[in-house]
Amino acid sequence: MKAIMIAGTHSGCGKTTVTLALLSALTHMGLKVQAFKAGPDFIDKGLHQIATGTTSRNLDMVMCGRDYVCHSFLKHSSKADISVIEGVMGLYDGDYSTYKLAEILKVPIILVVDATGIAESIGAVVKGYLQYDTQGLIKGIIFNKVSSQRHYDRINKAKFDVGILGHLTKDSLIKIPKRHLGLTVFEEKPLHNEALQRLIDNTMKNIDVNQIITLSSTDLNESSFYDQRHKLFNKLPQNPIIALAYDKAFCFYYEDNLDYFRDIKGEIIRFSPLSDSNLPKADMLYLGGGYPELYAKALSENKSMIDSVKEWVHSAMPLYAECGGMMYLSQGIFDLDNNYHKMVGIYNFQTKMIHKISRLGYRFVDVKEDCVLCDKAVTVAGHEFHYSEIVGNYPLRNIYDVKDIDNKPVDTGGYLFKNTLASYVHIHFYSQSIK
Repeated sequence: MKAIMIAGTHSGCGKTTVTLALLSALTHMGLKVQAFKAGPDFIDKGLHQIATGTTSRNLDMVMCGRDYVCHSFLKHSSKADISVIEGVMGLYDGDYSTYKLAEILKVPIILVVDATGIAESIGAVVKGYLQYDTQGLIKGIIFNKVSSQRHYDRINKAKFDVGILGHLTKDSLIKIPKRHLGLTVFEEKPLHNEALQRLIDNTMKNIDVNQIITLSSTDLNESSFYDQRHKLFNKLPQNPIIALAYDKAFCFYYEDNLDYFRDIKGEIIRFSPLSDSNLPKADMLYLGGGYPELYAKALSENKSMIDSVKEWVHSAMPLYAECGGMMYLSQGIFDLDNNYHKMVGIYNFQTKMIHKISRLGYRFVDVKEDCVLCDKAVTVAGHEFHYSEIVGNYPLRNIYDVKDIDNKPVDTGGYLFKNTLASYVHIHFYSQSIK
């Protein structure tokens, strides 16, 4: 089985660009490629899908633990000719670093190095990263943002104890629009075919893709039994139908969470709160995260859908909402220009966009009451990242007891109303904490 990790010296060095370049080139060569993203990021894996045409997967050691990560990696890699994993942050950053993940999965690493403003001295940078590589996992280097052939020739004068696999030039790089939660999402089609083709052409010309295929490998064998942990949503009927909000406003979902419903023999039906008039017939409604604040006017004006959701909630039908989904269920949203847009109005609070990160980090949740998600006393893990906040101090039925990765209390809530549960936390349904 062939697999490779694309890691970077630091955030912003070009991991995503190089990953997209490699995914696009491998797919162009006719290979079936499985992409993965280290950590909890929703957006990068959507960009992977543009390059490969197939769904990318998260590999998150904090939320899911070693057994599940290995299980998921092997399960999905076995169906592909080659797997490409995009790392997170700098190679050695964090207790659950990209390097640690590569070590566990037993995959070689290609290190992406930003060549901006540096030439021969880049050899010293690479040497430092190699000195930290105690397992000998770094098998090659790709230089990003090279300004010219002369610049690349000067870089090659440095001494390297690992092979140079090529470079990408500044003029070939794709421009992916950014916004407050990161890069633009897949559903908004941020990459044009011409930009991707230019990237493929540059990759095939300047990167030794065949050598990367040769280097790709994994010796991982699944040695431990993985307990599927089907303890969530256990009040749903057999073979449940899940109505999934999915459009430009609601598109942040872990693919593993959708697999969870498939694993319990559920059927997923997508609908759009932006463009559909009514909810489909279903046993549960799932409102995920995304960018409702960018489409708040259109969401607010779709009154037939708002009425349909209200009727669902007041009929005590099961509804589970995360982050943007919770914002949609609030009284209304103040956008970044402070314009107010009325929403469904289930919860007695508004949400307001702010110009800085409101919350960011892993969350471990003790659920204190029975609810649509699970029975009381179940513990789940997830992630929180948003630029909005709840406005007002209203009495709410909070059934979450939340702690961060350092076991410190966090006042993020899980708000129960009838049979509806909403929170800022994106729960992973295969959390290692489920007990």
